[in-house]
Amino acid sequence: MSEYSIVPAERIQNCIYLVRGQKVLLDRTLAELYGVETGALNRAVQRNRSRFPDDFMFQLTEDEVESLRCQFGISNEGRGGRRYLPYAFTEQGVAMLSSVLRSPRAEQVNIEIMRAFVKLRQMLATHVELARKLENLEKKHDAQFKVVFEAIRQLMAPPEPPRKPIGFHVRERQSTYWVKRNG
Repeated sequence: MSEYSIVPAERIQNCIYLVRGQKVLLDRTLAELYGVETGALNRAVQRNRSRFPDDFMFQLTEDEVESLRCQFGISNEGRGGRRYLPYAFTEQGVAMLSSVLRSPRAEQVNIEIMRAFVKLRQMLATHVELARKLENLEKKHDAQFKVVFEAIRQLMAPPEPPRKPIGFHVRERQSTYWVKRNG
């Protein structure tokens, strides 16, 4: 990995969205990264459509675009904006773009995008591994400290109020004598 990268990894990671259960980059973002117009990128893809099956690239629905706009603050282009719904490229689709866009910048950007996807996968794998380890620790400690947890629960429980005895009880009567003193 070189010290200088053409596009910072953080910038790419911030542009990766989860759509239809897949991590994707939008055509507009890719065009910006590659330094081409969105239309030019989409035309190159359309000329090579057989290289982009549905699991490599798909067109977003209006609802998906609206959801992205609301969730992530993607700007509403309004008047003079796009005529067509954007395309979303999966990691494999981005890799295939390197065979369609053949500029030196496209090659470098593709390398950086692939690194960003790999880093995201590593981060997700780390989180899954940590969650698994935490679950195992909880199970282990629950078994070891069951007695302790039970004692704590008993200490935390409020004491039962004393009950009044049920039934008939005879009280002994104390006799009191009045003693008169003569005197």
